[in-house]
Amino acid sequence: MRGPFRFFSLVAVFLLGLLSSRPSAAHDSLRERIDAFVRAEQKRQNVPGLAVGVVSHGKVVLAKGYGFANLEHQVPVTTDTLFQSASLGKQFTAMAVMLQVEAGRISLSDSITKYFPDAPATWAPITIRHLLTHTSGLRDMQGLLDERKDYTDEEFARFLYALPLDFPAGLRWNYSNSGYVLLGLLVNRVAGTFYGNVLGEHVFKPARMKTARGISEEDIIPNRAAGYRLVRGEVKNQRWVAPSLNTTADGSLYFSLKDMLAWDAAVDERALLAQGSWWEILTPVKLDSGAPHPYGFGWFLEERNGKPLHQHTGSWQGFKTAYFRFLGNSLSVIVLANLNNADPEAFANGIAAVADPALAVPPLAPIPDLEPEATARFTTLLEQARQGTLDPAGFAYVPWYFFSHLAPNYQRLLQSLGPAGPLVLVKREVVGDDRVYTYLVRFGTATYRYSVSLIPDGRVSAFILAEN
Repeated sequence: MRGPFRFFSLVAVFLLGLLSSRPSAAHDSLRERIDAFVRAEQKRQNVPGLAVGVVSHGKVVLAKGYGFANLEHQVPVTTDTLFQSASLGKQFTAMAVMLQVEAGRISLSDSITKYFPDAPATWAPITIRHLLTHTSGLRDMQGLLDERKDYTDEEFARFLYALPLDFPAGLRWNYSNSGYVLLGLLVNRVAGTFYGNVLGEHVFKPARMKTARGISEEDIIPNRAAGYRLVRGEVKNQRWVAPSLNTTADGSLYFSLKDMLAWDAAVDERALLAQGSWWEILTPVKLDSGAPHPYGFGWFLEERNGKPLHQHTGSWQGFKTAYFRFLGNSLSVIVLANLNNADPEAFANGIAAVADPALAVPPLAPIPDLEPEATARFTTLLEQARQGTLDPAGFAYVPWYFFSHLAPNYQRLLQSLGPAGPLVLVKREVVGDDRVYTYLVRFGTATYRYSVSLIPDGRVSAFILAEN
């Protein structure tokens, strides 16, 4: 742990500034413009409540609540309102794991079977690093777990043991909540206490995240927000899940905007862990092929306008979260919302563009199509999706529910849209070992974004159609 006194002093000054300092005229202007954007975007998205924090060059430009934390009691959102973290909690799970590494209890290269000796033999190649980087091959449990059943740690482990591996460890990247649930069980075992206690004592407390904690239905928790969902245009309460599902390490935390601002200061200072540990967390994973994939330990590691962008989002039980750090611009944006249909990325990206137009998401525009044979193939693929004749033999590593759920939904959508216009290539990139092609395609007056990913042998690993 580097420079704790310096870090604590910075956090104290930082939070004091949040509560009482008078921003400069430039920050006043920026704050007003961001505030106007957030209000307009909240109205456009019809989000009941959200908290937004913006930090520029170490100074808090905006820290404010909008709308209601609880519609039934008309409680407004403040900077103290607690939101569920959803998958934004994964970066804290990574902190808990790295604390165990620094304590000498585990190694990133350890096979997970060292700590789960009753796991399937096929798990032997899976390391702790694979779990942290979503390269384990362990199938995502989303949609497979019984959300109305309470599980013990042992029952969670046995459930995970029964999941098939989608690919050999290290071969590919595929987002897996299962891996982070397993990491939480790992910390529970090696630390001898619940992973949330590890975070409370060794992350939240020293980082001055005064109200951050694990989710609990039975505890009396001041300033807790309610989560909501839209059902045929009507706002409803969040779906109930068994309490044990809100104890898992894939994203079961509460935190406020003040907590996240304190966390941003800790991340900026690279506090709480050794510098080598932070380097591990914020370095893109390398696949077995040697190709990098833009994900570290609980962080997406991307670029915007040629500069680093570290971010993660979350979605769970009526809450949506986003935390974006534009490193080249010393800009951090935090968005916490209490509606499952909210788009926190639209808030974060819009705020970044207000702060610096160069950070705006580049518009999709036609580029030269140097592979017309690929475009012809994808045109045929789109028509096959419309007809319901997609051939599973031409696909690899798609989600387990693709042919049973997604493909029929795409068929219904395409049949309702009518004939497709020509595909217009707007982006071609390599992500990991996959080639990703993105097109714009018109259906009458509507424009859709159509993306197809190919693995090296030419099979389709992703098929996505969404309104642009």
